[in-house]
Amino acid sequence: MVKFGYTILYVEEVEKSVSFYENAFGFSRKFVTPEADYGELSTGETTLSFASKELAAQNLKDGFIESKPDQKPFAIELGFITDDVEELVQKAIGAGATLVKEPAQKPWGQVVAYVRDPDGFLIEICTPMQ
Repeated sequence: MVKFGYTILYVEEVEKSVSFYENAFGFSRKFVTPEADYGELSTGETTLSFASKELAAQNLKDGFIESKPDQKPFAIELGFITDDVEELVQKAIGAGATLVKEPAQKPWGQVVAYVRDPDGFLIEICTPMQ
């Protein structure tokens, strides 16, 4: 059996990123290492994790492309489902997110909005698929 367990974001400051996602989306902290170079949040069935760029560099000797708020986002997004997209977008912005696209209803009925976190990662905030 294979199960999707977690996504790890490489960030400047693990504690700052964990706090942002706690405040913006209400996720529960599992832990942050004493060195503050790795942390995890419980988001339901999947864990959202954070590793410092320094720790990531130890594992990826050839380097990696860093997410930066002043550059275009990667061709990937985190998707968070809620019944009230507008409310969650405002909460995320209040916690430090940057608005990318206001909530809009898609032809199939789903409401979708986009923000970027303080490290520049793209987040889709949407209603459940019908």
